[in-house]
Order: sequence, then C-alpha cells, then structure tokens
Amino acid sequence: MVTRLAKIHSRRGWLVMGSLLLVFGVFLPLLNQALPQDSPLYFEDQYILLLGKFACFAIVALAVDLVWGFAGILSLGHSAFFTLGGYAMGMYLMRSIGKGGVYRSELPDFMVFLDWKELPWFWYGFDNFWFAIAMAALVPGTLAGVFGYLAFRSRIKGVYFSIITQALTYALMLLFFRNETGFGGNNGLTDFKELYGYSLRDSSTKVFLYVLSILAVTLSYLSCRHLTTSKFGAVLKAVRDNEQKTRFSGYDTLSYKWFAWTFSAVLCGVAGALYVPQVGIINPSEMEPANSIEAVIWVAIGGRGTLYGSILGALVVNGAKSIFTAVAPDIWLFFLGGLFVLVTLLLPQGLVGLGKLGAELSKATKAKPQPTAPAPNNLVSFPKDEPDPASSPDIKSTPKASEG
Repeated sequence: MVTRLAKIHSRRGWLVMGSLLLVFGVFLPLLNQALPQDSPLYFEDQYILLLGKFACFAIVALAVDLVWGFAGILSLGHSAFFTLGGYAMGMYLMRSIGKGGVYRSELPDFMVFLDWKELPWFWYGFDNFWFAIAMAALVPGTLAGVFGYLAFRSRIKGVYFSIITQALTYALMLLFFRNETGFGGNNGLTDFKELYGYSLRDSSTKVFLYVLSILAVTLSYLSCRHLTTSKFGAVLKAVRDNEQKTRFSGYDTLSYKWFAWTFSAVLCGVAGALYVPQVGIINPSEMEPANSIEAVIWVAIGGRGTLYGSILGALVVNGAKSIFTAVAPDIWLFFLGGLFVLVTLLLPQGLVGLGKLGAELSKATKAKPQPTAPAPNNLVSFPKDEPDPASSPDIKSTPKASEG
C-alpha cells in the first residue's frame, strides 16, 4: 500500500496536495463560518460560490486531460456530459420544490406554464436524492459508453472523432432547446429552493457544497493519477503514441480507450451535478461547443498530460475570465486567444512547463563545473633569460666519489 502511494506521488507531492487541501478545504470555509461578516478576514459567500464553480470546472479539465493528454483522444463534446449530469441534479431540485412553486402544483412551474397535464415518465424517480446522484453519473456514462464503443470499434480517431463529438453535443443542445422534450426549453431548470431538506440560500449549505466540490476534485485527481501511473496508464500512453504498434503487441486498444473515455464522461457528470445547486440554474446553453473548446484550452494552457496542470489551467483561465468580464468584458476573448497562442508557441508544456524549466535551469547551474585553484608547483622556477642549471651544457656532472 505504501509503495503504491509512493508511486502515485512522491512525499513532496503528497505534502503539497495536503497543504492545498488544508487551505482550500478547511481554512477558507472556517474564515466564512467562524468569523463575523464585518471582520476584515471574513471570506464572503460569493467567493465561496465562485471557488465552488472553479472546482467543478477543474473536474471537467481532469476528464479532458485523461482522454486527450494520456490517450490522444481530442474531445470537443465533454460539455454534453457535464450538462447531462447537471440536468439530473436539476430535475431532483425541481421535484424537491413540490407545491412551493409559483403555480402551487406538483408539476414543475415550466410544465404548468406549457400546459403539461402530467409528469413525463423520464421524470419518475427524481424525487429521490440518491436516484438523481446515480443518474448524474449513469446517464453521461451510458451515452459515452455507447458512442465510444461504436466510434472506437469503427477506428474513428483524430480530427474526425473531434468533429463527431462536437456534432453530437450540438445535436443534444438543439434537442434540449425544444419545449416539448420536457426539460424547460430555452430557460432550462431554475428557481431551486432546497437540497436534501436544506435551503440553498443558507451560508452553511453553500459552504458544504463548496467543501464537497473540493473533495470531489481531490478524489477525481487521485483516481486519474492512479490510472495513469499504473500499467493501464502505460498502455494508454502507448496507444496515444502509436496505437497500431500497441495493437500488434497484443493489447486490446479499444477496451483501454473505451474505459478512459467512459470514465471521463462520468467525472463530467459528477461535476455537473455539483455545479447546478451552486449556480442555481441549468439550461441547454451549457452544451454549446464553445464550452467544450474552452475546456480543451484549460488543459492546453495548464499543461497537457500532467493532470495537475489541467487543474491549474482551469483555475487560471476562469479566474482571469471573472476579472476581465467584470473590468473589461470587450477584451476577454482577445486575452484568452492571445494566452492560448502564447502558451502554444512558447510553452508547449503549458504553465507547468515554467516550473520544469526553472528546475532544469537550477539543476544545470548546480552541475556546472566550478573553477578550481591551480595545483601548487614545488619546482624551483628560473627566469626566462637564465638557463636551468640542470639542463645547461656548460655544467658537467662529476662522478660520485667512491667510499673508502
């Protein structure tokens, strides 16, 4: 067990991860709950919600990095899995309202507004919290499993696979936009009241959801790290580098790609389920292909194939987005595009490449040979204009006198 933990991370890596978990999972929530609101150290609810959103995005970035960075599968459709998980949780939250809605009906408000007479069959069971949690993982996983099996079996890969995933996401978005599908149409699902009996407006509920998101990021990272540092990860990298040779070596490459693809979709579904109660809405616009492309940008900027780099990229890009959209919204897309181009040209390993570059420079500096002092010369030196007595032809050596 100890050997496996050491393989997942070095002692320094575990220390860094534990420190970050302590800061974001314990210290910041305490600043929100234990201090009065007028305290200068009070951590406001809006920042708790913002970091909770970022944590959900970090899970999506991990999912994308797993299939793109380690299996070489560039997906432009992970926003669909994220949104499906969000809808599963949103359906439970809508059912939890009961007769507390605007129309005082057992049906969700949008169904009453659209003159629905009864609850659709696919809404059954979503009045149970654990059923909704299961569906948040199973629905995206099932869709990804079926789609991935058919695509990988047909050996669709590269840009063709990326285009098909984007087309799938766009088709789902158009489907969910229709009012007759029973998912709220353009407005989606909103006006949530409570989660498992607790008000979503309470500060303690917000902090709980935030801490749960931090724990979900940690578990997602460790699970992905476990996969990528095992034999499974070695084969996955071989598939990425040369799938044909890996197949000829006797490995069933379809199974490896299929499992990684399905598992990444499940991670996105869990992220979506955590995202919805924190932002208070879910609608089909979350499936926009641009959102999937942005997730790819997070991974590229942070560092593809590193896992922790994808988390860093999600935090940096979304943090910059929050700042720029508030200060200078007109230049946000220019900043994002410029950052992507800059990192692609100068930092092919992403932002984590800066740390690796610094470590290599430091190592090279230490390995550089230091100048040494000249060795001491015990011989007697003579001026250049005076000959060495031992080598002078005018001085002859005399024979040693014999004893006696």
